[in-house]
Amino acid sequence: MKIVVLAKQVPDTNSDRKLNLTTGLAERDASDPIPDEINERALESALKYRDAGSDVEVVVLTMGYDVTKSVRKLLSMGADSAVVVEDGSLAGADMVQTAKVLAAALRRTGFDVVLAGNETTDGRGGVVPAMVSELLGLPLLPSLDEIQITAGSVSGEVQVDGGSLSLRSSLPVVVSVTERSAEARFPNFKGIMQAKKKPVTTLSLADLGIEAGPERLGARSVMVSAVERPAKQAGPKIIDDGTAADQLADFLASNRLL
Repeated sequence: MKIVVLAKQVPDTNSDRKLNLTTGLAERDASDPIPDEINERALESALKYRDAGSDVEVVVLTMGYDVTKSVRKLLSMGADSAVVVEDGSLAGADMVQTAKVLAAALRRTGFDVVLAGNETTDGRGGVVPAMVSELLGLPLLPSLDEIQITAGSVSGEVQVDGGSLSLRSSLPVVVSVTERSAEARFPNFKGIMQAKKKPVTTLSLADLGIEAGPERLGARSVMVSAVERPAKQAGPKIIDDGTAADQLADFLASNRLL
């Protein structure tokens, strides 16, 4: 079996996120780049199945530039190899273009199961796995809290309003998981050393035989204005000189909080 895990490099979630006020795009160099945590959880689901004794090849697929650090971490966790789609024309690509590229790369790479996080921590669009499944013409098991992989199927639980659903599909299939699905492992020293020797294939749009990116769109969203968030200001300080209760009540009333 071949499991391909979709991954994305994002700004460190523990650092401040910054928006370029000219382009409207995230400043990806403003903090350390890391593999998205939800992708690590997806990878963990694949590795657990392989660790149970199954004959599985686990491949990481990502799109972006200068993603070596993130790819190597995922390889050190246990992935067997990685495929990186890197092309200058993809800078600023939206989710539709991203899904188009990932689907083309998946067709070239081959797979039995595509595993992804339900949404990234930088964009939180939450629709790329569904777009990929549509482009590939495959069933989608979305936002699974629990996942079970077997030689011929994938099943799991997804939360919905008022309850939960048990879903199952035969292979091939596209699956997205939530942060409840698995706790990602930490790379050990052996894994870190082995990651340096694992194969990483870099593909361009020409290699995939497609044209994609913002310039290929007939219509696109454009930021027309942006204003930097004002700095936080300290609120009024109330000193209890016997009138603190009245001051507090006046403050709440003046701000329509009563």
